[in-house]
Amino acid sequence: MKVVFDSNILIAALLFPGGRAEAAVANILDGVDDLLISRPIIQEVLSVLATKFSRDKEEFSRVAVVLGEMGELVEPSRRLSVFRDEPDNRILECAVEGEAEAIVTGDKTMLAVGEYEGIRLITLADYLGKPRGGKKRRP
Repeated sequence: MKVVFDSNILIAALLFPGGRAEAAVANILDGVDDLLISRPIIQEVLSVLATKFSRDKEEFSRVAVVLGEMGELVEPSRRLSVFRDEPDNRILECAVEGEAEAIVTGDKTMLAVGEYEGIRLITLADYLGKPRGGKKRRP
C-alpha cells in the first residue's frame, strides 16, 4: 500500500524510539508498505525539529537523507487549498500526486475529511491495525 505519513508521525518516530510511530516506519523499512514523501514534508519535519528540539546541523542533514531514501520522493504538480493549515495541504498534495491509498495522521482536522479523491485519511492506530497480505482468512 502506498502511504503518506503526516510530518508529526515522522517526528515522533525520530524522537520516541519504541513507539507506535516507529512501528509504522518499521513497516516501510520492512517493505510492508511504500512511503511517499515530498521535499515540503521533509522541510516541515526539519523545521519542527529546529524550532522545538535542539539538534545540530549535521543531524538535520542525516534526517533529510534518511527521509529522502526511506520513501519515494514525489514532486507535486499542483497546489491544493483544502485545509487552513498549509503543511496539511502539502501532505495532501504528496498523496494525490503519488496516488497514495492512505494518509496516516493524528490531525483531527485532516481525519474529519475521512477521504479525499479516494485517499483514506486514517489514524496511526488504524494503520497499524490494518490486515496484512491484503486477504482476510475465512474460518
